[in-house]
Amino acid sequence: MASQDSVSRSEAPNGDVALTKVALVTGITGQDGSYLTEFLLQKGYEVHGLIRRSSNYNTQRINHIYVDPHNANKARMKLHYADLSDASSLRRWLDVIKPDEVYNLAAQSHVAVSFEIPDYTADVVATGALRLLEAVRSHMADNGRNIKYYQAGSSEMFGSTPPPQSETTPFHPRSPYAASKVAAHWYTVNYREAYNLYACNGILFNHESPRRGENFVTRKITRALGRIKVGLQTKLFLGNIQASRDWGFAGDYVEAMWLMLQQEKPDDYVVATEESHTVEEFLEVSFGYLGLNWKDHVEIDKRYFRPTEVDNLKGDASKAKELLKWKPKVGFEQLVKMMVDEDLEMAKREKVLVDAGYIDAQQQP
Repeated sequence: MASQDSVSRSEAPNGDVALTKVALVTGITGQDGSYLTEFLLQKGYEVHGLIRRSSNYNTQRINHIYVDPHNANKARMKLHYADLSDASSLRRWLDVIKPDEVYNLAAQSHVAVSFEIPDYTADVVATGALRLLEAVRSHMADNGRNIKYYQAGSSEMFGSTPPPQSETTPFHPRSPYAASKVAAHWYTVNYREAYNLYACNGILFNHESPRRGENFVTRKITRALGRIKVGLQTKLFLGNIQASRDWGFAGDYVEAMWLMLQQEKPDDYVVATEESHTVEEFLEVSFGYLGLNWKDHVEIDKRYFRPTEVDNLKGDASKAKELLKWKPKVGFEQLVKMMVDEDLEMAKREKVLVDAGYIDAQQQP
């Protein structure tokens, strides 16, 4: 699916190169990458995504907007093989694509998993961001071009610092993932100050959607709920359900990313709903929506507790509201119900296949 090294700009009817903005997105196959790509395409951008080589395609989130690159007039999204652990590939694609904007969304983004693979997490999340920043800096210096850079931060960087958390709140990371994001944040600030690079940090609080990975707690809940409702599963095992998070809709948050790069000067912004809800509240709303009692199905398993917990994250997004004119459109209950609806439909399709004998139900308790 990834394209070859040649990259062509669209041409205007008179033969001149069209003034189409070009964006380079790392992590394009993820939840945020897919929503951002849809948003940029609607804005008229040409979007290039960097993907890692794998024996299995991981492009399901963007398959609906993929057009074969041989269809040159319609293929405004193109994919290229690269990796944040490979500096040479980053610089090469910058030279070939010549983007106007770079969005660094790629990461090993699972907090609990970062305790199990801390070296890899730091290499991709922290040093990977540094490699990309340096590739952008050197490309600009060698080619006399200007590039705007967006770094995806995380509310996990605040860790144990009490809420509400804003751009001036001290960081106190509580996981290898969070510590790596803090490093990436300060690398971005340093390149902005040292090289006058237009570089922004978006400190995004938890943002969910039906495209969220199934091993993240919100999607784990709604995916299991759908299967429980149709009889494919009876139990759901979770960790700390008293943890409180500021949950928003990922589709809303990608607009804030773009807005950061449209300002006169680069800066850092917290993006959040300014509401906080516990995992238990998420269970109450989601199970209640389908007429079920979560207490009949949920069991606490200590293996899902983190070595160091983050109790409460709640953002103060007043700066983004004032300067970017951004505010979330989807509320908490609407988000939960959106995810439940999608996963219930998925469970119904799975049930048809199970009942017809085409697949075996997964070994869920």
